[in-house]
Amino acid sequence: MKTRQMVSWGIGLVAFLLAGYVAIKLMAAKESPSALAAEAGPIPSEAKPAGDDRARAAEPSYDWQLPRESWKQAFRHERSIYFVNRKQSSAEWDALPDFWNDFVETVRDPKTGTTVQRKAVKIKVPLGLNQNPPVPEENPLTVAKWALGKRLYFDRVLSSDNTVACASCHDPKRGYTDQAPVSTGIKGQKGGISAPTVINTAFNLRHFWDGRASSLEDQAQGPPQNPKEMFNGEGNAWHQLVERVRRKEDYRQRFREAFGTEPTRDAIVKAIACYERTVLSGGSIHDRAELAMHKRVDRARTGPYVLQAKDYETVLREAVAKKDVPALAALGIDLAKDAADLPEIANGIRKGRELFHGKARCSSCHSGDNFTDNQFHNLGVGVKEARLSLESQGRFALLPTGHKNPELMGAFKTPTLRGLVKTAPYLHNGSAATLEDVIDFYDQGGEANEFLAPMMRNLDQERAYELSRQQKTPHKGPKVQLCGKDQKPIIPRRLRLTAEEKQNLVLFLKALQGDPVDPIVADKDKMPPVVGATGSDKRR
Repeated sequence: MKTRQMVSWGIGLVAFLLAGYVAIKLMAAKESPSALAAEAGPIPSEAKPAGDDRARAAEPSYDWQLPRESWKQAFRHERSIYFVNRKQSSAEWDALPDFWNDFVETVRDPKTGTTVQRKAVKIKVPLGLNQNPPVPEENPLTVAKWALGKRLYFDRVLSSDNTVACASCHDPKRGYTDQAPVSTGIKGQKGGISAPTVINTAFNLRHFWDGRASSLEDQAQGPPQNPKEMFNGEGNAWHQLVERVRRKEDYRQRFREAFGTEPTRDAIVKAIACYERTVLSGGSIHDRAELAMHKRVDRARTGPYVLQAKDYETVLREAVAKKDVPALAALGIDLAKDAADLPEIANGIRKGRELFHGKARCSSCHSGDNFTDNQFHNLGVGVKEARLSLESQGRFALLPTGHKNPELMGAFKTPTLRGLVKTAPYLHNGSAATLEDVIDFYDQGGEANEFLAPMMRNLDQERAYELSRQQKTPHKGPKVQLCGKDQKPIIPRRLRLTAEEKQNLVLFLKALQGDPVDPIVADKDKMPPVVGATGSDKRR
């Protein structure tokens, strides 16, 4: 009897100790979500710093970590980045001398409540972009994060075999594209789509041609795990990427200062997104003419705010006087030879603009500051014999079950028209080598297919054909293509542009070419000073 009591007492003691151990572990899990995971496997050697930080940093969390405030830059040394655009703050914008402007701000330290002065940056949003790039609340811009993101953007460490970087397919020297019909990824593999420009993508509502990503942070997660872009297909793409970054001590220190964490998937894409939000271009001849027009009307205190040829001529002459080679070269203007032709060129741009908003119907989709409606349309790109290939389903393929919209079958995102001069070839499959080819494609009404966008079709003639088919009378209108299993009648809307109209339209599109992206953004070797943990400035 006494033995049974002792055994019972021993079992109870063991149970009590086990219960206490579990309770302690659960409490630890609340403090650190990956604390329990730390018991499950070995700790990566690169995640073991010396000192008291060892236990916290050793958590094998590749996707995310909670920030450690003691690792981050002190609040007084953190340099925030702010955008300033002319429409919302014209006086402040006019006073900023450069794209990247350092200044000192007075702010309240949220931890101590004291007022501190610290360095910060104002970015002068290029002329013509009348809104600031949206910045998510969870990823505010700082110089430390921006500099880290820029370094990552140009670093081939993001690919499994260290051969491909973001800049490989989105090269600043090539208009932030690779100027190829389709991109080349790891092991020389060819993708199935043309690399869109990064310029002004901060304003996109969705990213990728099919809109699969809703933010720059989402977009940055795609290529490193794509076996045709950066991933060799072995193991977990992102876990391996994080390990490669963590093996570089310099990166680990930068992530600690910028985010208060070790390198993680979450922090890596946030850093890259911070950088990409500053890849901005505006200040085109057209933007300058818009400003000149407003100034002209304001001075006269009368008349409508309507662009005229003389507004384009004014800014062209200013560009010649300043020897603004990029703006003039985009229009094919030779400083030494074409000065006498400026009035004719200006009038051609004006005519092209009228076509853009009128007969050519470009502005139906290419609208707003960035010349895109951020929507998806089927233009018939890649269609053969009135049929879409499996790779050409576009936006429809990305819609979840229960939300499939047949009108988006074969629909792809409307791209920006800024930066066109350096981003050929065009269209999502890179099938148009020149702007003239693009206009010819639209002039013929795209390519007929069952899901061709209504704006590309002659709907009145399609209805007339349907009526004649029902009444069994001959159809006397344009040629009809019967598409799909139901033999749906499709009649592309032809624009019937003349050769001169096409030439003027191309001229206007070239007048949308903005100033080159500022060197502090585009030049991989040019970096601003970053305030380190000691508070001192140093070039990174």
